[in-house]
Amino acid sequence: MEPKITEKAWNPGLEKEILRQWQEEKIYDFVPRDENFTIDTPPPYPSGRPWHIGAAVHYSQIDMVARTARMAGKNVYFPIGIDRNGLPVELYTEKKHGIRMRDTERGEFLALCRESLDDLESEMLLIMRSLGLSGDFANYYRTDSEEYRALTQATFIELWNRGEVYIANRPNNYDWVSGTTIADAEIAYEDLPTKLVYMRFRAKDGGAGRDIVIASTRPELLCACRTVIVNPEDERYAGLVGKKVVVPITNAEVELRAHHSARREFGSGAVMVCSYGDQNDVALFRELGLEEAVAIGLDGRMTGAAGAYAGLRPRQARAKIIEDLEKGGHVEKIEDIVHRTPVSERSKTPIEIIPMEEYYLKQKGSVEKMKRLGQEIVFHPGMHRQILMNWLESVSIDWPISRRRFYGTEIPVWRCKDCSEPHVPEPGRYYRPWADKCPAKRCPKCGSCEFVGEERTFDTWMDSSVSPLFVARYGRDEKFFSGTYPAAIRPQSKDIVRTWLYYTLLRCEQLTGKKPWQEAWIMGYGLDERGMKMSKSKGNAIDPLPVIERLGADTFRFWGASEVNHGYDFRCSEQKIEATKKFLSKLWNVSRFLSSFPAVQDAEPAATDRWILSELDGLVAECRRGYDSYNFFVPAIAVREFTWNVFAAHYIEMVKARAYGAGFSDAERDGARFALHRVLSTVLRLLAPITPFITEYLWKELYSKESIHRQRLPEAAGAGDLSGITKEIAAFNSTVWNEKKSQNLSLKDPIRMDVPESLAAFEKDLRSMHGLQ
Repeated sequence: MEPKITEKAWNPGLEKEILRQWQEEKIYDFVPRDENFTIDTPPPYPSGRPWHIGAAVHYSQIDMVARTARMAGKNVYFPIGIDRNGLPVELYTEKKHGIRMRDTERGEFLALCRESLDDLESEMLLIMRSLGLSGDFANYYRTDSEEYRALTQATFIELWNRGEVYIANRPNNYDWVSGTTIADAEIAYEDLPTKLVYMRFRAKDGGAGRDIVIASTRPELLCACRTVIVNPEDERYAGLVGKKVVVPITNAEVELRAHHSARREFGSGAVMVCSYGDQNDVALFRELGLEEAVAIGLDGRMTGAAGAYAGLRPRQARAKIIEDLEKGGHVEKIEDIVHRTPVSERSKTPIEIIPMEEYYLKQKGSVEKMKRLGQEIVFHPGMHRQILMNWLESVSIDWPISRRRFYGTEIPVWRCKDCSEPHVPEPGRYYRPWADKCPAKRCPKCGSCEFVGEERTFDTWMDSSVSPLFVARYGRDEKFFSGTYPAAIRPQSKDIVRTWLYYTLLRCEQLTGKKPWQEAWIMGYGLDERGMKMSKSKGNAIDPLPVIERLGADTFRFWGASEVNHGYDFRCSEQKIEATKKFLSKLWNVSRFLSSFPAVQDAEPAATDRWILSELDGLVAECRRGYDSYNFFVPAIAVREFTWNVFAAHYIEMVKARAYGAGFSDAERDGARFALHRVLSTVLRLLAPITPFITEYLWKELYSKESIHRQRLPEAAGAGDLSGITKEIAAFNSTVWNEKKSQNLSLKDPIRMDVPESLAAFEKDLRSMHGLQ
């Protein structure tokens, strides 16, 4: 009996043909219904190098979410987008062309950015398609399109008109390398080596001859020191509160004050308050009404307020001031320490806090509402909800949404040239105030006819945070919007919970009064083989495309699903991916062998058949448990263990002779064939969301010309629970195999052994399997 499947091994090259068939058959096309399952797919950023392998795993599993939902009978809307705004492309363009953004005409620089993005985007889309993503590539969107940017601007205009946006001059986090304000959510913290300098401040009034020692890692900010604080309960400074102390180097006299934020146990207990060393300084300056001194400018250098140190970088000024402090006898001691330092996530440069005029979106008043909505959203896994809650606890200022960059959505504001009154246009089109004429004819405040266009752009999260609104056609198609919003699920990685997830929750609730999705699916980091976070900037990223082309998308996808439980970090290794191919080879060999037998639709199963069908029910239940929470590790591991160690190792060997009909009745033969194909067809459907290519091929070869991806996930058939006998069957088979080995017999050789009474129902199959005498 010849197998129907003639090829001896799965050929990953067939994946391209299957992709073509899917496209021709349009099996993933979305047609709106009354109820739809919208995936708020993260638009990836083409940032200058190929995706690393961890990102490819992430998107392959987002596709598993889509395929699982389809096979659960849901009408899946799986949009694909590309995020093309923000700093990375600007830096990439500067490096590629050897230019500086601010020295290049704006229109020319933007054209170069678009050209760079087009090249990078095409490779990203190729990886997505090669992975087998079943998204809407025919209508993929770009966040730098006029349509998308018009939506971002329209949402800003709506919130401006409602008083949710305002302009203020406040101390802001400043990245001098990229030349722009950044939000708290764009700050990372790194432990960097620095010096802790213990400086002597001389007490002047009532404390002659007494020094107050203050420890600081930022002595370059002495010129901006406006007060010194001590804890009100610190008895060491009793009698000095309200007196003057002399700042070393500058000789400025500042008041020593009592304040609860000073910690008695840290250093000397005395703290200098400067504008601005950190956010605590910002809060104290506001609370105490201190007059700021701007010590560091927009160019990242010390200003004229620093006197002789003007023009130096803060690091240079720090070294020179420490030297001068030592010369002047103002240093008690210096310690080399590791300091937790706020740095820009983009440029990796320590940030400075500089007062600047920016646009702010109100968020402080929404914190409690966001906490409530965060509790309503189902997180997969639940532990990652805490990332959002921890972030919400830290929100203390409104969100600065303006950036001093070029490649981004422009803030749609013009100011009157005479009175500076801001003018915001009507929503509906895309505005470029730096190049376009103001839509208003005259200023409603002073009557002037001349306007100056805003040159700043939005924080890129202002664009990304409206992705569920854009894909649902908010403001463009009310019927489509009502059927696709809120989205069903937001899949994303854990590192952008405090940015993309939070800002989307904030913005969409502000605009619609609803949370943007019901569920959030959060993935861990892709790590390298040593357990370090994988990133392109570190140089430890693996390009996924050559791996996919060599081993196939299904091998790659199955490795990703089976590597680690969902939500946890996972290590990436080409060797591990290649090892995964063995399971697909096993699945192919099993399918090829079973293709020798016709699929029997109905038959009376024997005891051995009832046992494997019982085990199959357990497998289905376990896989459904994993699929219900979109945890693909569960079905991947369960199917592999069942197929390899139960179905192939024991059941197939037990019924092989019966399936051929040798020495068995037709009814017994058909019972085996029925069970064999019931198991295989079920396994293929259980695997389809994870390995869509090989399951599609085998399904069409053996069971139906209709795509497996139009089938439903299996349900348990109610075969009864016979799992208690599994270990005993496996143990008996192992005993026989070991005994044959000890007697130097081949597995086909007969042997004299008795079948235990507890396995009497399986005796005929066991005797046939082992050649028992």
